[in-house]
Amino acid sequence: MTVQRGKKLSISIQEHMAIDVCPGPIRPIRQISAYFPRLSPTSHTPTSPNPSSSPVALSPPAAAALEGGANLLSPLRAQWGWGGSSSQNSSVETSVDINSEDSDDSTALGTLEFELRYDASCSELHCTVLRAKGLKPMDFNGLADPYVKLHLLPGASKANKLKTKTIRNSLNPVWNETLTYCGITEEDLHRKTLRLTVCDEDKLTHNELIGESRVPLKRVKPDQSKHFHTCLEHPPPLPSPTAMGEALRGISCYLREWENEQLHSLEERGRLLLSLQFLPSARPDGADGGEGRLSGALCVGVRRCAHLAAMDVNGFSDPYVKIYLKPDIQKKSKHKTAVMKKTLNPEFNQEFSYDVSLSELAKKTLEVTVWDHDLGRSNDFIGGVFLSCRSQGDALRHWMDCLKNKGQRVERWHILTNELPRSSSHN
Repeated sequence: MTVQRGKKLSISIQEHMAIDVCPGPIRPIRQISAYFPRLSPTSHTPTSPNPSSSPVALSPPAAAALEGGANLLSPLRAQWGWGGSSSQNSSVETSVDINSEDSDDSTALGTLEFELRYDASCSELHCTVLRAKGLKPMDFNGLADPYVKLHLLPGASKANKLKTKTIRNSLNPVWNETLTYCGITEEDLHRKTLRLTVCDEDKLTHNELIGESRVPLKRVKPDQSKHFHTCLEHPPPLPSPTAMGEALRGISCYLREWENEQLHSLEERGRLLLSLQFLPSARPDGADGGEGRLSGALCVGVRRCAHLAAMDVNGFSDPYVKIYLKPDIQKKSKHKTAVMKKTLNPEFNQEFSYDVSLSELAKKTLEVTVWDHDLGRSNDFIGGVFLSCRSQGDALRHWMDCLKNKGQRVERWHILTNELPRSSSHN
């Protein structure tokens, strides 16, 4: 190509690309798969020192050259150092070892191993947190400071939260720690779920969630230990309030009122272990020579409470229990336990007695309420339960067992609700 003097040389874009990209002759590529190494973690690595006989040591262009039958890229292999180097062999062997480990350790968040046992005689659920493996690194040093939290769902998280100790700088922590829930009935085994959350503890910032595992308690049989080895998962996403806002705009007010009513009536505020015993006297108390009435006393024992709702800003409560036997015209039936400071699982072990006949007791209502003691202001109501012939569920069964089994102590756990007991109208 000749260029006249005084005329500027012009090169088309096609010629420019051909000069920059293809400085040499263009050779055809037989297969696009030749650019990718065909390595299998389970394949055997040849021990021959000859690089040409080892498919692991060959680079992708060299493998393509062998498939084509000619050494087309041998100058590039000599320039860039492609071949059977020891560094390449070691990297391949390392990847094989990682991929050949246990599949539980290759999960994204890790695994958790624990045991559950329900003791029906004392209504206790024992959870033994054994160990975790392959946790996701959460700190800058590539490690984590993991601990495990337990929650019973449904239920207030602060009321039934249990926590293990923290293991520092470990991705494979071992706890071997047993956490116990008291007041778990057989009905809870059919409707509650245990959530185990693995978190990373940070002293300067908020604790971070690593993963969680949920186990329905119906999988646990009474008085039998069951072993679990589960993979940690991300928590389920919360429903977006704007996703269904437009679709339910017309009935949003009705749904809100209905939901608040359901939550208000079903909210659990903890458990109460109560004992009842009617002690008959030796002589019947006759009235005007008529039919005698079996006189005696009702002994009410307040044993303990379990996972009460937290009412103070420190995450605890200062609970105490009040008892009334209504109707109480003279207002002399009030009894109160001692105040337990900063606890959600108080033990009272106190008994109170009422002088009452069996016929009168059948018309009475026992009102039991749990309160949080506060200095300088009114006490906070935590929960309550009432027992009478007009009660329902466990409260009715407990009351009837006390009336039928005279002289015997009957203990039962009761669910505390956020509503004041509907006692008799006669005060």
